[in-house]
Amino acid sequence: MSVFHDEVEIEDFEYDEDAETYYYPCPCGDRFAISKEDLENGEEVATCPSCSLIVRVIYDKEEFMCGEVVPAPPTKHAELIKC
Repeated sequence: MSVFHDEVEIEDFEYDEDAETYYYPCPCGDRFAISKEDLENGEEVATCPSCSLIVRVIYDKEEFMCGEVVPAPPTKHAELIKC
């Protein structure tokens, strides 16, 4: 079990489109980071590269899954999740 420094809404993070990463200021002076890909995979922990603190990201997982192709059983075609 992880001990989170804080729980932060995704809306409070700054998004960098080039890096496809969300950032949030850390008390140590660096920034917590979590990639868009991590969020799409259901991850909810943003880490700071300079210290041991972590934050839990509060976000709507369904919003990040929009348009993702979900593998269907072998006898059917892949289906697209509709949002």
